[in-house]
Amino acid sequence: EAGKDVVTANKALLAEHGPELFDRARELGRSIAFEATVAGGIPIVCNISQCLSANQITSVQGILNGTSNFIISQMEERGADYERAVREAQDLGYAEADPTMDVDGSDAAQKLAILAHLAFGARVRWTDIPRAGIDKLDPKDLRYASELGYRIKLLAVARLREEALEMHVSPTLVRRGRPLAEVREAYN
Repeated sequence: EAGKDVVTANKALLAEHGPELFDRARELGRSIAFEATVAGGIPIVCNISQCLSANQITSVQGILNGTSNFIISQMEERGADYERAVREAQDLGYAEADPTMDVDGSDAAQKLAILAHLAFGARVRWTDIPRAGIDKLDPKDLRYASELGYRIKLLAVARLREEALEMHVSPTLVRRGRPLAEVREAYN
């Protein structure tokens, strides 16, 4: 309303009200810059909105939460139980004192809502995205996955299927050797 462009890293705000804010900025001839809301140092917002704008995007998927990825890595590589891996993430500053938004998939769902709006024009609230977290994972789940040639990763997925957009965040089996399976520690 004040005629200013906006720069924000507030993913919760954009995940909840992004479509309305983008519409209003467009009406006023202003812009909202928000690269830091999703994937930290990876320029995914720029790539989707500018570099890939001539392409038909049919799916977006990725590891959107580094904290959960760190916890899973500790459980898989060191055999740590869930509670110990969370404590280590907190001690290293990866996890908040209350890590709920990271481990229940909410943080990844917020980021996915933003990416789905960019990639597909979807007007979805992050709270409507089905999600399951990593808090029920046991080290034996990770061992069984490994024996079968997989790793478990918390994936956020948005996929066009026959004109409908499917979205979810959940622990997923990813075959070893695939790029997403090799993302380790606090990376996403």
